[in-house]
Amino acid sequence: MRLSELQEVASLVGIATCVKLLLVPTYHSTDFEVHRNWLAITHSLPLKNWYSDESSEWTLDYPPFFAYFEFFLSIFASLLDPQITHLQNGQGYASNTVILFQRVSVMVADVFLYWGVCKISRHLSAAKKKLLLLAVIFSPGLFIVDHIHFQYNGFLLGMLLLSLAALQDGHDLLGGFWFAVLVCFKHLFAVAGPIYFVYLLRHYCRGPQKVLRFFKLAGSVVGVLVVAFGPFAYYNQVLPGARFLSCLWGFFFVVWDLWCFYLLKGTCFFILFTLFSPSKELEKLQNVSNACRGNG
Repeated sequence: MRLSELQEVASLVGIATCVKLLLVPTYHSTDFEVHRNWLAITHSLPLKNWYSDESSEWTLDYPPFFAYFEFFLSIFASLLDPQITHLQNGQGYASNTVILFQRVSVMVADVFLYWGVCKISRHLSAAKKKLLLLAVIFSPGLFIVDHIHFQYNGFLLGMLLLSLAALQDGHDLLGGFWFAVLVCFKHLFAVAGPIYFVYLLRHYCRGPQKVLRFFKLAGSVVGVLVVAFGPFAYYNQVLPGARFLSCLWGFFFVVWDLWCFYLLKGTCFFILFTLFSPSKELEKLQNVSNACRGNG
């Protein structure tokens, strides 16, 4: 990235950050207390008890990498205000200190979002790149959900963009690695798992070295899973409690519903397209389909 482009991105990020700072004292949802409690759990308890603690109704139910992320944040939170990470006395704690800390933590984590959008926009024209930067950095949805309601979606979407950027550049192994890391941060992103699986299997695991490539891909994914779940497996916490099982069960229903809707919508679209589109458009659709399957 050229210096002028870097300065442009920095100026946009600076403006966006000023707007986010203005939103610090605004309304926040119960997710604010959820994440504060996760800071307390990961800071106050040994790792083997993270997923079994029920001292609050806001139990830890995100995958391990997010728990590690909360543990990292808790180090700084405890230095700023020890009550933030106190498991009992911290419940319902909403002082200006904890509000400012958690709001700023989301802003800092958005660095991944800026990194991701810069990576994926590298091959666009100057006008399209600027439009994409504006759309992502000043996304109203992210402002509302992350910086008012309170979540870390920008941080996670940044990882998704890094994964897609790697695939765009032909670095399929790196793209698969980033996606595996993302799913170990937030399991709901696994809805894109079948798409990644088919794409990587057809696009990366091919040619004379397809078997070797398959094992390289599998090894990278397994490696991520070992780092994420290995410490919990050591303490027999691979499935940490009925709470986590119920979360996974609900997640599978979400995936099933989304894919049923996706398939139904795709089928209806294809029927309408074949009925009312001219033959040239059908030929273009076939070419796109062949390209997606790796036959084009």
